[in-house]
Amino acid sequence: MSDFYVHPNAICESQSVGDGTRIWAFVHVMPGAVIGRDGNICDQVFIEDDVVIGDRVTIKSGVQVWDGLRIADDVFVGPNATFTNDPFPRSRKRPESFPTTRVEKGASIGANATILPGIVIGEQAMVGAGAVVTRDVPPHALVVGNPARVVRTLDPE
Repeated sequence: MSDFYVHPNAICESQSVGDGTRIWAFVHVMPGAVIGRDGNICDQVFIEDDVVIGDRVTIKSGVQVWDGLRIADDVFVGPNATFTNDPFPRSRKRPESFPTTRVEKGASIGANATILPGIVIGEQAMVGAGAVVTRDVPPHALVVGNPARVVRTLDPE
């Protein structure tokens, strides 16, 4: 049995939450989700079933983490960042499977950024606030704008 915190006003249906993780108010974690150790899942986050979140991940308020998302260790997801998982959404027409979107180790996603389905955000990359990511982001790249473009390379940590 893991030792993690769930706020009384949160719903955590998953049995796969790592030690030291904190799940705050008005969060809903579906049963199939896997969340690593020492994470911080802030208020009003929704985490769907086919999701894997690594260790020491911070997900700020207002983020929805949809099926097919894989978030590696030490990732930061800013408030109201938006992930999408269906490239051609239609009401009441669920696809057979969703593309896998990966956020690699140590990456950061700024507030209100939008990440299209099937994207890879490379290790230690940074997505600027409000960016719309329409293609893969290389490791250590800083991307900004709509569509997001590389503006510089960040020093490795």
